[in-house]
Amino acid sequence: MWDKNDWLYEGQHGFRPGYSCESQVITVCQDTADTLDNGDRTDAIIIDFSKAFDIVPQSRLLTKIANSGVDSRVVVWIGEFLLGRTQRVRVGRQLSEDVRVTSGVTQWGVLGPLLFLAYVNNIWRNTESTIRLFADDCVIYRKVINNEDIEKLQKNLDRLGEWAVENAMKINPSNIRQFASREPG
Repeated sequence: MWDKNDWLYEGQHGFRPGYSCESQVITVCQDTADTLDNGDRTDAIIIDFSKAFDIVPQSRLLTKIANSGVDSRVVVWIGEFLLGRTQRVRVGRQLSEDVRVTSGVTQWGVLGPLLFLAYVNNIWRNTESTIRLFADDCVIYRKVINNEDIEKLQKNLDRLGEWAVENAMKINPSNIRQFASREPG
């Protein structure tokens, strides 16, 4: 439904027909090659969100879905799917008590990943640099011609960090990688 009305961010390559990890890599590489062909460089930062599917606040997710323009009955149905879930753990023959699940979306099936995409769909707003995603993995990059471009990329990284805080997403600092397509000069 969101693909048909172009609501999903075109830079999201995960869990969508016609998009894949390969399409993300090809797009980023082509953008970088185009920049190199012009004699410029691309600076890129790769970011991983920690336990992203597990920490999605369900009430905030439902608000985002309601604001996407879907029929209110769909929002109610998704709410009934998410809210009130419980889980328990079995170790050997011992079974724990039921515990209420208050955050997260399932990573299995079709609906859980689609709900995650809806949750992170606004990640690109307020940025001038390019953001490409494959589910919860993110690359933000920019053509760098001068120091102003470096400052803009840093400002966009700061905005991405603010987005993560506002949306209760945790950036995994041990998995951040920075790349430049060539040395400045």
